[in-house]
Amino acid sequence: MRHPTGYRYFLPAFINDSWNWEDQAIHVLLEKAAVKLGELNSFTKIVPNIDLFIQLHVTKEAVISSRIEGTQTQIDEALMAEDDVSPERKNDWKEVNNYIKALHHAIVELDRLPLSGRLIKSTHRILLDSVRGENKQPGTYRTSQNWIGGNTLMDAVFIPPNQDHVPELMADLEKFLHNEDISVPALIRIGIVHYQFETIHPFLDGNGRMGRLLIPLFLVDRKILKKPLLYMSSWFEKNKGLYYDNLTFVRTRNDMKQWLKYFLAGISESAESATEALSGVLALKSALEKKVQTDFGKKSGKAALLLQHLFKQPVLHVKEVMELTGCSFKTANDLVGDFAKAGILKEKTGQNRNRIFVFDAYIKLFTG
Repeated sequence: MRHPTGYRYFLPAFINDSWNWEDQAIHVLLEKAAVKLGELNSFTKIVPNIDLFIQLHVTKEAVISSRIEGTQTQIDEALMAEDDVSPERKNDWKEVNNYIKALHHAIVELDRLPLSGRLIKSTHRILLDSVRGENKQPGTYRTSQNWIGGNTLMDAVFIPPNQDHVPELMADLEKFLHNEDISVPALIRIGIVHYQFETIHPFLDGNGRMGRLLIPLFLVDRKILKKPLLYMSSWFEKNKGLYYDNLTFVRTRNDMKQWLKYFLAGISESAESATEALSGVLALKSALEKKVQTDFGKKSGKAALLLQHLFKQPVLHVKEVMELTGCSFKTANDLVGDFAKAGILKEKTGQNRNRIFVFDAYIKLFTG
């Protein structure tokens, strides 16, 4: 549509309606995605302390999702305490950790709120807290025009709907999320919702991250997953051009079927990758527990305590080991040294003081 000032913006149709398709490939992809999600969901029953492992899974997603938006933080850096991060990297670190906080906030809120505009806004407010975009109305739908690509509205790659349409479009999206009078499979529904959210671009900043967060939130809200175990940023980042092309084809060719094929294939691959990572965690945990029992002798008690802690906090200082085990600095330092010799920990800084150690094998399970 043309705005009175001369630029054209895209106004998507409402989505709160029945959806039908005759493409059998979508049925096949839908079935495969559902099976892969079922396999992933089974890990909530067999992995002890699953929330500890979800923490690193979420950190990986936060790093990749923020990387799509231009941050440079790596997963081991994201796991550091803020005081350990160099000044020039603190803003990127903050963005990644805001993503983690926002997800945890939203999961807790789902116990008392539906996946709704209210929850989306409160989650978005945390995403943009004290980072780039903090002056762009965090937690509030935009009241001015935004655009994607280019320097101005006149050379933009894509111009979302004018701000006057945002409230009604988001109200329609919310109704579609919860409309039980239409027979639309859940994975098709969230695929359409993700497309629509990215097209509306309802905030001045943080739309990409918020749109990606909607996917695990929806799966947990619908009880398809018991825990937020599925994240698609790796799939979207793997070929960003393909991601943007498929979104564009819906807008320019009305080709929602191709977008859904791409999205469902991404659910299958993302679920399979998460399952492989969690399988690797179980195998690593079992192997290292045996190693600690057989190789650490009198230190095995404190070593087992440290090992369990590393699955929760895989980046640490010797002082943290002191506090964890209640022993002297020398004893803690020796224990960390034994872990390093055993190949469990890897020193990251190359310094003699204020050294930082990383549970390298564990982190590599999530970074591939």
